[in-house]
Amino acid sequence: MQTYLYDFYGELLTDHQRDIYEEFVLDDLSLSEIAQEEGISRQGVHDLVKRCDRILEGYEGKLHLLERFLNTKEKVSKIRALSQNYRNQKEAVVMAEIEAISNEILEEL
Repeated sequence: MQTYLYDFYGELLTDHQRDIYEEFVLDDLSLSEIAQEEGISRQGVHDLVKRCDRILEGYEGKLHLLERFLNTKEKVSKIRALSQNYRNQKEAVVMAEIEAISNEILEEL
């Protein structure tokens, strides 16, 4: 989940926060490795990562971009599954389901 939050809101962090957060979350470096590289304490790195988590979660709590993205992704997956398996069902039923899901997506946008 951290990666998704970072993908959506990472640009809103400061350069310093972004660099350290990327090293921890994306590059999978340990707190000690980052601390040594950055010349700060391990606890300082830990605190900064936790602060970034709270900041990113705060943005999501206000904007809900990730939630909307995941909901839309789920609905598109349903449409895809319906379109791939439509031969096993009545075409009218499948098309009605696809239309209903499409309408939900459009209403949310």
